[in-house]
Amino acid sequence: MPIIYVVSDSVGETAELVTKAAISQFNNGDATIKRFPYVEDISHIDEVIALAKLDNGMIAYTLVKPEIRKHVYEQAKKEHIFAYDIIGPIMDQIQSICGKEPLFEPGIVRKLDDDYFKKIEAIEFAVKYDDGRDPRGILKADIVLVGVSRTSKTPLSQYLAHKRLKVANVPLVPEVDPPEELFLVPPEKCFGLKISPEKLNQIRRERLISLGLSDSASYANIERIREEISYFEKIVEKINCPVIDVTNKAVEETANLVLNHYRRGLLKD
Repeated sequence: MPIIYVVSDSVGETAELVTKAAISQFNNGDATIKRFPYVEDISHIDEVIALAKLDNGMIAYTLVKPEIRKHVYEQAKKEHIFAYDIIGPIMDQIQSICGKEPLFEPGIVRKLDDDYFKKIEAIEFAVKYDDGRDPRGILKADIVLVGVSRTSKTPLSQYLAHKRLKVANVPLVPEVDPPEELFLVPPEKCFGLKISPEKLNQIRRERLISLGLSDSASYANIERIREEISYFEKIVEKINCPVIDVTNKAVEETANLVLNHYRRGLLKD
């Protein structure tokens, strides 16, 4: 088996994976792979060509810039070295079919992967620190939502998580003191979710009925609801955070308001 030089203008994972897949068809043999990542200079290409020639090796490469690809092809041909272009031909074919010019920007897949994993991390964070389960999440969060029960804290947390923001939410109940961490959060990162007593009464009654319970329970009692909202107002006043009225708003509308406030807060920093 020849020594295979894997060359890329990014990390080189794609080129190495394809090369290993091909080698596996030969029971892996005695293959040696040498990876050369972040190659964007012609002088680096010449170094790899010289090494491959010295070792009687071959080259597999994922390079997106046309001038670098061309240089590998021409120099390898000149030195009688086999060099296989993994990504170039399919890029050329896609360009031919759709008529669009490629970006020729190395590492885009990596950037997309990083973006994906940030989103997954944020979603997992929202689940872990949902409904005040662990107060430690409050200080780790990008955004903290506070409100009484049934003010869409959980769906809003998940929606914002898909925007790659780590969100913790805290329910406020008159009989339970809020966690101390809530008063340590910068006010611009904390958002109170306000709702009218009548709307909340309707939502809670429907919730009880859907669970097969009586809608006359104290959970849906209008006086109890007013007590909870009064307590909520005292807490958010103490925190001195923005308050958003969610009474007749969809989750998307509320999320946009939260994002606008949050981004303005970042700009101030």
